[in-house]
Amino acid sequence: AINITQPSFSSTDAFGYTSFLAYSTIPAITFYYEFHLKFQLENHHSALQDNLIFFTGQKGQGLNGDDFLELGLRNGRVVYSYNLGSGTATLVSKPLDLTPGIHVIHLGRHLQKGWLKVDDQKNRTVTSPGRLVGLNVFSQFYVGGYREYTPELLPRGSRFKNSFQGCIFDLQFRSSWNEEFRPPGTPEGHPNSGRSVGQCKYSPCSLIKCRNGGNCIESGSSVYCDCLPGWKGAFCMEMVSVCEPEHDPPHLCKQGSTCVPLPTGYACHCPLGRTGTYCEQG
Repeated sequence: AINITQPSFSSTDAFGYTSFLAYSTIPAITFYYEFHLKFQLENHHSALQDNLIFFTGQKGQGLNGDDFLELGLRNGRVVYSYNLGSGTATLVSKPLDLTPGIHVIHLGRHLQKGWLKVDDQKNRTVTSPGRLVGLNVFSQFYVGGYREYTPELLPRGSRFKNSFQGCIFDLQFRSSWNEEFRPPGTPEGHPNSGRSVGQCKYSPCSLIKCRNGGNCIESGSSVYCDCLPGWKGAFCMEMVSVCEPEHDPPHLCKQGSTCVPLPTGYACHCPLGRTGTYCEQG
């Protein structure tokens, strides 16, 4: 078995073939999935032009395009697309801030609704066209590139011309909101095959700059910023609102009420039939 925990992709070799890793089919993502990953770019030029990060999907000639799920970089932005069989939904991030050494992506989908969060940019959402709500993919899960040479073999709408250039860390997924994230592959973290892929020479924590007192934690193939109380986000740059569950101490609004942040604290909006500062009477 191949065991590359932090793969480094080298784009296209001298014969025109892309570097890639192929994992077993991602199970049970028909109606729900979430993926998160971190990556470091080899450069700020060719690595940002038209580069595939991952892909899984059908091949053929479907009426409205074949089911697929893909992520890539195009013109300095992250592009996330999926097709449930009745048309393609696409989300495009703002241009990447190239100051951080590592970038963080969190994406997902529930039925037709998809979302994408990149670094500390705001969350973006989209709803896929048509009536179909399930993603039916049976191919292997390709990371960093594709097995075949010609991108025309990929479904229409998912043709990134180049493979990824750089390192990918902490690629994990889950197929239910109440599951733990886990690496792709059977066994977990082990690809079935690959080409022109090495181990990244950098330690992820040497590239990540956690802000506001956060510490970089590296555990196996996972790496993240452990934020101090009051901060959250990929690099601990987002303040925790007083109404969020992570806030310490937590707000006192009773169940069924709504916590509303104020400049000097918060207020509790009570449901019908309840009163009191914290909606504790009723």
